[in-house]
Amino acid sequence: MSRDEQLMTVLDALDRAFASEEPFLVTGCTYCYGEQDLAELSGPLHLISDDLVSSVAAEVPDHWDDFPRLYRRLVPRVIRPLVTGRLHVDEELIASRLVQAGWTTWDAPLTEALRDVWSAWWLSILHTHPSPVTVREALSLITVATNSLRPWLNAWTATHTPAADTHLADLVDDVMFEFEITDLRMGFYGEYHATAELIGWLLTDVRDRVTDARFDDPELLEHLRTTAQLPN
Repeated sequence: MSRDEQLMTVLDALDRAFASEEPFLVTGCTYCYGEQDLAELSGPLHLISDDLVSSVAAEVPDHWDDFPRLYRRLVPRVIRPLVTGRLHVDEELIASRLVQAGWTTWDAPLTEALRDVWSAWWLSILHTHPSPVTVREALSLITVATNSLRPWLNAWTATHTPAADTHLADLVDDVMFEFEITDLRMGFYGEYHATAELIGWLLTDVRDRVTDARFDDPELLEHLRTTAQLPN
């Protein structure tokens, strides 16, 4: 089974796990959402329009009287288009909304299904270039959602594919622009400060795979070590 097929398998499993989330009467901001929108959100999941799903996926929590329940119910409609690059909502914003919805506190079958998606999605990206979602956006999303960066970097270290190496070059080029790496924050609200972990990983675990010439500049390396408070 290919990585993409594995991803589709866990997405199908996600649908089944969240099928237990039944419709309920959705109430909220009637200035931004009309009666028809609220009625649609209160009805069958598959009948909610893609545009409405996208709008709710990005909306601030205080627009809804029961934001966690609404977001939990919409997860299958949000996550599948998200990981396939069809949601058209900032990926980091989705991570922040999932955290605000308290996804790690949901019933075990739901959280396990989501964790399976994060793992399968990340491996699919590391085996595919270009990917529907950029490697930086995906890494930021799963890092903020799980409040952990190192496991995903470890998976990258262990993945020796041309796609993984090309993604690595893309990430380095991205975060080195204007030295963003010296104060790199992930998440729509900058919830996760990733500088020290990322620099440490780049200068040790995958240093032999980083071909960016800027990493050969002694002054820059010393600056990065100092900024990230890394040992010499």
